[in-house]
Amino acid sequence: MASNKKYWKSVEELKDHSPILETLRQNEFVEPIPTDEFLGDEQTMENSSTSRRDFLKFVGFSTAAATLAACEGPVIKSIPYVNAPDEIVPGVANYYATTIADGFDFANVLIKTREGRPIKVESNDMAMHNGSVNARVHASVLSMYDTQRLAGPMIGGEAASWADFDSQMAAKLNGMAGKEVVLLTQTFASPSTSKLIAEFTAKYPNVKHVVYDSVSSSEALDAFQNKFGVRALADYDFSKAEVIVSVGADILGDWQGGGYDSGYSAGRVPKNGKMSRHIQFESNMTLSGANADKRVAVKPSELKKIMNALNGGSTSGLSDKVAEAVKNAKAQLNAAGANGVVVCGAEDVACQAMVLEMNANSVVMDAAKPRMVRQGNKAEVLKVMNGVMSGSVKGLIAVGVDPVYAFPGKGFAEAFANLELSATFAMKANATAAASQFVGATPHYLESWGDAQIKKGYFSLQQPTIRPLFDTRSFQDTLLAWMESDQTYYDYIKDTWTSILGGSSWNQALQDGVFMSDAEVAMDVAGSENVDTTLEDATSNGAQDGASSGMELLLYTNTAIGDGRQANNPWLQEMPDPITRASWDNYLTMSAADAAAKGIINENVANGALNGSYAKVTVGDVTLEKVPVYIQPGQAKGTVGLALGYGQTNAIQKEMQTGVNAYALYNGFNLMQAGVQVEKTSGDHEFACVQLHNTMMGRDIIRETTLDVYKDKDVHYWNPIPEVSKDHQEIPVTSPDADLWDPFDRSVGHHFNMSIDLNACTGCGACVIACHAENNVPVVGKSEVRRSRDMHWLRIDRYYSSEEDFAADAQKKDDMSGLWGDNGSLGGFGEMEDPAENPQVAFMPVMCQHCNHAPCETVCPVAATSHGRQGQNHMAYNRCVGTRYCANNCPYKVRRFNWFLYNENDEFNYHMNNDLGRMVLNPDVVVRSRGVMEKCSMCIQMTQKTILDAKRDGRPVKDGEFQTACSNACSAGAITFGDVNDHSSEIYKKKKDSRMYHLLEAVGTEPNVMYQTKVRNTKES
Repeated sequence: MASNKKYWKSVEELKDHSPILETLRQNEFVEPIPTDEFLGDEQTMENSSTSRRDFLKFVGFSTAAATLAACEGPVIKSIPYVNAPDEIVPGVANYYATTIADGFDFANVLIKTREGRPIKVESNDMAMHNGSVNARVHASVLSMYDTQRLAGPMIGGEAASWADFDSQMAAKLNGMAGKEVVLLTQTFASPSTSKLIAEFTAKYPNVKHVVYDSVSSSEALDAFQNKFGVRALADYDFSKAEVIVSVGADILGDWQGGGYDSGYSAGRVPKNGKMSRHIQFESNMTLSGANADKRVAVKPSELKKIMNALNGGSTSGLSDKVAEAVKNAKAQLNAAGANGVVVCGAEDVACQAMVLEMNANSVVMDAAKPRMVRQGNKAEVLKVMNGVMSGSVKGLIAVGVDPVYAFPGKGFAEAFANLELSATFAMKANATAAASQFVGATPHYLESWGDAQIKKGYFSLQQPTIRPLFDTRSFQDTLLAWMESDQTYYDYIKDTWTSILGGSSWNQALQDGVFMSDAEVAMDVAGSENVDTTLEDATSNGAQDGASSGMELLLYTNTAIGDGRQANNPWLQEMPDPITRASWDNYLTMSAADAAAKGIINENVANGALNGSYAKVTVGDVTLEKVPVYIQPGQAKGTVGLALGYGQTNAIQKEMQTGVNAYALYNGFNLMQAGVQVEKTSGDHEFACVQLHNTMMGRDIIRETTLDVYKDKDVHYWNPIPEVSKDHQEIPVTSPDADLWDPFDRSVGHHFNMSIDLNACTGCGACVIACHAENNVPVVGKSEVRRSRDMHWLRIDRYYSSEEDFAADAQKKDDMSGLWGDNGSLGGFGEMEDPAENPQVAFMPVMCQHCNHAPCETVCPVAATSHGRQGQNHMAYNRCVGTRYCANNCPYKVRRFNWFLYNENDEFNYHMNNDLGRMVLNPDVVVRSRGVMEKCSMCIQMTQKTILDAKRDGRPVKDGEFQTACSNACSAGAITFGDVNDHSSEIYKKKKDSRMYHLLEAVGTEPNVMYQTKVRNTKES
């Protein structure tokens, strides 16, 4: 039962005797090694030197400015998280609790600083409601060291002083009395900012405040406001759910601000024979659909019909297959009672009202303490857009938003340029700033003060962790200056928090970063009071009514780039998408059937890289030319998907100017668009896709079973121990008799193990970015990724299984005849009629397994890799000569070869190639040179720091103190790390758990990384 599924990572694997796959099987590196270029010329090396000019360049202005800011430490009144040293201690990290609230991502975090430099983001465990500490939040520290940031305010495209900026803006505002001026801001979710803006608009009555969310949640907000009188979003604790039915809501993505991974995964891990059941109706293959027990591919136009059917209506208009799935889902919801929950992503007020009614008695939904992370009103934003274009709006002040880039359709940019007053507050000269008369340079959140109420009653503070690197000033401080107040925003926040704290300590709240209070504070609902939000039977969104011909388009935000505000972050650009495994791009996702009908192809070239056709996409009167098409297994027929956030050029480094601007198709601020015309065009697009790297090749890698089998069958049935033959008798591979190595006592001292629960892992990729930050992993760029040279120490493999359900997979394997099958296709895949229509998906994080019997160690001719007493497989970079014998001998393919010097190399113009970007580097981890192997170290610098701290305190290390970057970043709790010699530890329990198995255990490498078998709840009603 453990090996009864056939997995594949690419459609290429389904072809008969693919020469590309054969090449990849035989050669780890598919291109010739440039030995001449690598070894260089001895005379050249002898004559090379570092010039005085190079030295002066290194200590240039940007480095000097950032270094001075770091050496001065955080601004006065900042409070470290754990201790409060009188001064910065070299070599010792300080942690500051703060909050990110950039309008799209909201989270309570800890910031690790070294010598005054913020270098890493971690979760704030003191926050009961943490927000979404996702990959973008972990990468946000690098965005502070962005060379594209504004260095100061600008007037008319020229640098100016803040005094001139204030005086000219005040004169302009006073001169426009009686004319309509719109203050268009992001959602701040900030009590103090809401109060301050209300005071500002009272001083300037002609200024109207409108909240704009780049990706709207307006219908859900309207429905909640209609029912509860508060403009907010219902919160959900999926750990309490027995049955989850999601209708077009990507609950593991950015739906309602994200952050549901932790609760979801807690309910997905089988305990006492129980786990939640997740049913997903969706068009695009999302993280939620990939993790669901039952996924049903539907069109956006069917979402409203599905909601009506779940709410007791008819299934008329739905296919028999979908109708049957809806019937089963409804029966399971009824059986679950208060432990069942329905969520919906349809942009329809009536559908969202149904959700609130259906969940009225659910223990999963929390309406009493809703989320405040979205406040925008679609109708008001449309009025602003049309008002600017018609000329009724005379002035626009944009704060934290980029409407020139993100507003849909045509004509807004031209109208904006003709406004009597145009001003932008932004960190970078984005498209709106580039067209504005006044540009206020704002600080990064790690340089500024602020506050937030992410969830009602859960307040948090934002404090600076470093002095501003540039001549920036917060928007709130600017408002205070315009109001001729002598207060700073810091003082204003303290005054606002008097009622929130209720006598509690300000310093304690600042140190903790979070504070719970029942105080009622005014929040941003500007613009919503004059909008008619009464429920309607229909919506203006044609994609949900199914009334249009053509294909249906679903716009979405992906895990890496989100709404695009961090598009200049190379960590995020190079992060592979969890589903498609592509980076450095957005693309039109399309089903195989639709692609074949239109003559669109994806094909792998000789080195395994993926190429694909281009398409012209037309929605209404807007056309996007040359959009690359990615053929996505699981995409609903008749639909296409396209990620927002790409296609930016303003204040974006050339290497990061990737993709197409999908906001142009965001008509009416609706993610779902009908009547979409897709036409193949000439040319081939080159994807940076790692889908063919490290394929499974039919081996027993992913183990999974069903909940019924897990409960009722013996463990050896669904999680067998591999056996080997000795003296013509089969013995377990774990038996000492099967061991070729001399025994070694590993029970003395610490022995580190890591457990990865395949049930809890959602594939989100936060661990990948955290590993980047902690270990100075280089970015190599799109061209190198296409050559299979990505440097990620941790990858998250995504596997598709052949059939939609478990039983069909088992039957298919039983019916196969030999490895090649009757049709001669690898692994029998050719016997499947249509493997790509709706496959099941499994995610598997893979890093160095730190084998106790490591095959890499025995083949290294210079002993560069060796085993440590504590279980880690070490790398001595100075000894390594780059033979790559270790990589060839590694069955897990987790070792990375430095083909180039990625640091201070003009060929790799990313953060390691500029003085400012290098400020993020962790001084505890060396930056590797060209020509050496590198890999996961189990963050040995972190484990040794924990040991030294305990030794200093004269105490043993507590369970849970040992962490790696990935285990610390995993909000889902999928990665557990610790000392297996501590028999009271969680990791020891994981090792003894019946679901535990080792990757490729039959090889006999005895890894120190273990996996927990994936269990699916497949039982229908």
